[in-house]
Amino acid sequence: MYVSESRGSTPAAASRTAARGLPGPGRRSAVASTVLALGAVSLITDVSSEMVTAVLPLYLVSGLGLSPLGFGLLDGVYNGFSALVRLVGGHLADRGGRHKQVAALGYGLSALCKPLLPAVHTLPLIGAVLAADRTGKGLRTAPRDALISLSSPPEARGRAFGVHRAMDTAGALLGPLVAFLILRRAADGYDAVFTVSFCVAAVGVLVLLLFVPSRTTRPSPATGAERPSLRAAVALLGRRELRGLALCAVALGLATVSDSFVYLMLQRRLGVPDRWFALLPLGTAAAFLLLAVPLGRWADRLGRWRVFVGGHVALLLAYALLLSHLRAGVLPYAVLALHGAFYAATDGVLMAAAAGSVPEALRSSGLALVQTGQAGARFCCSIAFGAAWTAFGDRSALAGAAVALLASVALSIRLRPAEAV
Repeated sequence: MYVSESRGSTPAAASRTAARGLPGPGRRSAVASTVLALGAVSLITDVSSEMVTAVLPLYLVSGLGLSPLGFGLLDGVYNGFSALVRLVGGHLADRGGRHKQVAALGYGLSALCKPLLPAVHTLPLIGAVLAADRTGKGLRTAPRDALISLSSPPEARGRAFGVHRAMDTAGALLGPLVAFLILRRAADGYDAVFTVSFCVAAVGVLVLLLFVPSRTTRPSPATGAERPSLRAAVALLGRRELRGLALCAVALGLATVSDSFVYLMLQRRLGVPDRWFALLPLGTAAAFLLLAVPLGRWADRLGRWRVFVGGHVALLLAYALLLSHLRAGVLPYAVLALHGAFYAATDGVLMAAAAGSVPEALRSSGLALVQTGQAGARFCCSIAFGAAWTAFGDRSALAGAAVALLASVALSIRLRPAEAV
């Protein structure tokens, strides 16, 4: 369960180890200190973001009266707009090793958007605020994941991402609970949620600036093909392993229904009162929290691609349960447990698998390529699912998504990209 340095470490190697935030010679540590610091940042930030995510579907659909199609458009923006800037964030981080600075810019931009949400009430303005918020997420995600991979040994990356995602998910577990308590006690519930969310996000930015090291690796001479540039980043798709991972992530993302739609369908199936809606994400977060580290370790041992595809099988089972006539007492627990297992088996595992196919000098850019394809695919899925719900109803829309996911899983098993450590 622990990472140990080789006994024959040289002084130079020890210096590089310290720069990366890894344990020094003769020391053992579950994960690098950089991973723990970034986990704390993500925990705090996810309390903030999940407070908003927990109430946003109800706020937009019930509070502002948006149709499923209108919500699908906004949800697509919320979950997919970051795809447009992830490559930019990855490129800026790779140039000069400015991973922390670019991540801080992204976290700060997202924090500033939180108090703007209650001030806008039309579809274009809400879309603009959500787009700005997701721009911040797009800027920070690849540099953050690059920091995690650069500070972890290759054979333990799955566990490192699992620990980070578990801490991140602890925040996702607390966020809806805080939102629920605020909605029950505050007169202007939604406004209060957005205001508190901003304050918590600001604390997350401060923790990043104070406790995350500026570098996890010292710049080293790179070949011409590996010098950070947008052309070099795109050229990474010429690597067979990375290209296969990216293509499969896109195919599976095209059939991944947004969390918000899953929760809305559960609410309709079970007749959950509006005031309890914010608690539905807790089930997903709890399962994610419990399974992130074990599945990360299994991915290191059994193969990251197997665990990644297995996570989508869990999501397919969740779709099947939502379409079934299972009695209400069992349905929410089973669906949310499978939903959390899906994230535990895919979120960090995909990044751990992709990191082995990308050189250190282009780590942020390479991870951003995969993230961009996946986020863009999910953006398309949100819009298509919202349109199908509006035209044919929620069950028909979900049945179509289930068929598409089954086909994508079969395609991914057939392609089975090779893994690099």
